[in-house]
Amino acid sequence: MLGFLLYTDDVAPIAAYSGKPVNHLVGLDLSGNITGAFVIEHHEPILLAGIPERRLHEFVAQYAGNRILDPMRVGAMSRPGYVMLDGVTGATVTVLVQNETILRSGRAVAIARGLVDPDPDADLPPARVRMEVFEAADWDSLLDEGSVGNLLVTRGEADDAFVGTPAEGVGTAPADERDQTFIDLYYAYLNPPTIGRNLLGERQYDWLTDELDEGEHAVLIMANGRYSFRGHGFVRGGIFDRFQLVQDDRGITFRDLDHHRPTALVADGMPSFGETAIFIVRAEHEFDPGRPWQAELLIVRQVGALLSEYVVFAGDYRLPDAYLDRPEPPVAVQDRADLPMWVIIWHERSFHIAVLGGSLLLLTLILFFQDWLVRRPRLLSWLRTTFLIYTLVFIGWYTLAQLSVVNVLTFTNAVIGDFRWETFLMDPMLFILWSFVAVTLLLWGRGVYCGWLCPFGALQELVGKVANFFKLPQFNFPPVVHDRLWSLKYIILLVLFGVSLQSMAQAEWLSEVEPFKTAIVLHFQREWGYVFYAGVLVVISAFNHKFYCKYLCALGAALAIGGRLRQFEWLRRRKECGRPCQICANECEVQAIKPTGEINLNECHYCMDCQVTYYNDRKCPPVVDKRKRRERVPVAEQAVRRIEAGMAGKGDREKPAAEGTTSA
Repeated sequence: MLGFLLYTDDVAPIAAYSGKPVNHLVGLDLSGNITGAFVIEHHEPILLAGIPERRLHEFVAQYAGNRILDPMRVGAMSRPGYVMLDGVTGATVTVLVQNETILRSGRAVAIARGLVDPDPDADLPPARVRMEVFEAADWDSLLDEGSVGNLLVTRGEADDAFVGTPAEGVGTAPADERDQTFIDLYYAYLNPPTIGRNLLGERQYDWLTDELDEGEHAVLIMANGRYSFRGHGFVRGGIFDRFQLVQDDRGITFRDLDHHRPTALVADGMPSFGETAIFIVRAEHEFDPGRPWQAELLIVRQVGALLSEYVVFAGDYRLPDAYLDRPEPPVAVQDRADLPMWVIIWHERSFHIAVLGGSLLLLTLILFFQDWLVRRPRLLSWLRTTFLIYTLVFIGWYTLAQLSVVNVLTFTNAVIGDFRWETFLMDPMLFILWSFVAVTLLLWGRGVYCGWLCPFGALQELVGKVANFFKLPQFNFPPVVHDRLWSLKYIILLVLFGVSLQSMAQAEWLSEVEPFKTAIVLHFQREWGYVFYAGVLVVISAFNHKFYCKYLCALGAALAIGGRLRQFEWLRRRKECGRPCQICANECEVQAIKPTGEINLNECHYCMDCQVTYYNDRKCPPVVDKRKRRERVPVAEQAVRRIEAGMAGKGDREKPAAEGTTSA
């Protein structure tokens, strides 16, 4: 084990300026150090307007070598204990969101995998605001107790912050104006009634609390001076790029939907402000009012038509304890770092495990009650098609639980060498599937996995169903050729097994004969050669049913060998099958029924179509004969009744004549 790789979109997909997240690939070693970061995908419009994309790659390259728990700030003035990162000129919001995305996702993975020790207070539930506490208070008292924070920046301080940057000297204040106010910023947390109601007034405060959903918070920002914290270039749908909150080194940016304008501020003694705004902190940020936070102001200076530089000033804030109820620490539980890694992974994938377990239970019921189902062909067809779609989408493309011959080779090598259960428990989906396959091999043979649970097999079969719907021609090999081609997959398996005894790495490379990684695990997002190979196999399956499964699948060959341990015969046959009836043999799409009528269970995919025919009294000749014999009896009885009725009628007509009567 060398470390971990993660996609930030899988852990913390935070929307950037475009409204979509920037996806990164981030590496972590076993000590919790960042080994590298790379931009995988973005949709930032600012980078299409003159800023080269390489600037994003240069920005994220700065993370390499830093510990994931180190506090990192972008573009801020130097602070003791902080790792300072150079921003990207002209892409302020983008890099701020990137920083938050990389740190949040990296820390989540590092803590979950036991690479770093979490903050001991991180698992505490957030503090509760005491909504029942209210006291009338004026502006000065709120300011004195810390309920209102202040950040004052003079023009001279702003100029000094840009020294050594491309914006040095841009808009510099004259010597006699350096002490003038650049921005006088005030900020307050509004949820506590004593703060919110005194600042906003009762009516506006009640409206605001009605607007807030569970877990949401409101912050009031007020300012005077030459600089606007809102920004004059803000557009609807965008992000406020001059102001953010930071708690526990997590940045919280705001979009237009998070912004409200206060109608009035009513606290006694408060000054008038040229600019005010209420920002809503959404529940997704997991903001804790009981922990300190900072209000960060980004001062931006333009250095070109599209380029700008910025520096960050920050003001601290801590809500007075009088307005809070702090939760009791939870009862100590076993430290996640002390748990085996596979246990942590199983806990994290509990939803996937539950869904997979439910589907395997359903499949077990289908197999046990197959005799009842095959008498209802429409229900079976609908059920099977739905299950194949589930297999492809959920088991394959979503959870990536595609079994492979590599798993067989790994298990074999482990049995020969150093076997450890932990190796196979690391992926719960694969472990559960393999356990289920082991049981079904004993009961039904290889066909259960190949016909119901293989995502690539499901993809081929669904393509075949679409081809049949559009009546595409089907091309099957003659029986002699077909029987010879079956052997190819066993030859491939033997080659891979032999190579694996010498070099498992070489065997894994050769196992690319399987298209599973390309078509299922990587969703066809790979080099063109692999995509072309997998695509060709899928296209062929439209004209020759499950071509790859029948002739090339080494995994299927391995399961067929294991399936020889099968103890039961579930598929029914009649003495007339193959002698002379060939209906099932001709209809079997994988050609697993011999001309003599026997089912080759080493090649059967357990679709149960032959069992539907077995009970069909309109198709299976022996059953058709029985139906016709049953139908002949009522017909004969009706004929006898008609004859008897006719004779009775004739007797009635002859009786008057016998008595000598005549008719006119």
